[in-house]
Amino acid sequence: MDEIAITRGATEALQVMIGGYNKLKPGDAVAYADLDYDSMQYAMNWLKDRRGVEVITTAIPEPATYQNVIDHYTKLLADSPRIKLLLLTHISHRTGLKVPVAEISRMAAERGVDTVVDAAHSWGHVDFDVKDLNSPFVGFNLHKWIGAPLGCGFLYIQKDRLGDIDRHFADEDFDADDVRSRIHTGTANSANYLSIPAALDFHHAVGAANKFARLQYLRDRWVQQVLDVPNLTIMTPEDRRMYGALTSFRIDGNTTRDQSVAITDYLTNEWGVFTVRRGGVTKGEVIRVTPALYNTPQDSDRLARALKAAAKRF
Repeated sequence: MDEIAITRGATEALQVMIGGYNKLKPGDAVAYADLDYDSMQYAMNWLKDRRGVEVITTAIPEPATYQNVIDHYTKLLADSPRIKLLLLTHISHRTGLKVPVAEISRMAAERGVDTVVDAAHSWGHVDFDVKDLNSPFVGFNLHKWIGAPLGCGFLYIQKDRLGDIDRHFADEDFDADDVRSRIHTGTANSANYLSIPAALDFHHAVGAANKFARLQYLRDRWVQQVLDVPNLTIMTPEDRRMYGALTSFRIDGNTTRDQSVAITDYLTNEWGVFTVRRGGVTKGEVIRVTPALYNTPQDSDRLARALKAAAKRF
């Protein structure tokens, strides 16, 4: 408990760690990728003014593979030796890609680079322990895959690295060696926080490994039925190390916001299937599918039929 503090979500957790990271000096650089979450990108951009650093942006390879993602970050760090802080997203909210964070974090640390990891979409979704990520700074949600109400998350700061994050607005409610001094939200919704133990009890009752297996099964069921559709691209590789439930697709030639909206509207109105558009991917918009534990195999089958029809229509 001396390494975590409750926040109102992963966004707040990551913002205070990125903004509060005090090891940067003018002339250093920080880096993030196109698949990282928008709010975290903004926080990294802010470091240009806050800390006087260069902000380097990059695009994760498409199509991605386990090795070419690692190779991409290896080259990024080799080509930009001034990088001191690297943002990584465990599971991208855009494409669903599960990034090999542990390997990249280890490689970065060998070069004197710290990582801050966005685990908003992986905690309660993927079966892992925070130590598995090899990162000293990680932000989590509790309202996504754990099932607590909106407004619940937490930050993790490795105990021996607490001094590398400033106290939040010079907070004095807690001592400087107390992780809770790194976030001060004011009066929070205590009812939401009181529900966290019940959400965790349910998560443990189902079992993290069981949840992950079920979510991958639902994802695989629809993906396997559309892999041979010639003009439909699945945005995650068929490598079980690199995805969970979230998976996005792109229908060839449909890379704009308006085109994505037309496709998602069609899937909703004609098929009763809910999907969401996601921008920010360097090569164009994608549409994300997110099966949940309550979905059935028949839901995955219906989605597959809907996508085959959409691929013919758009």
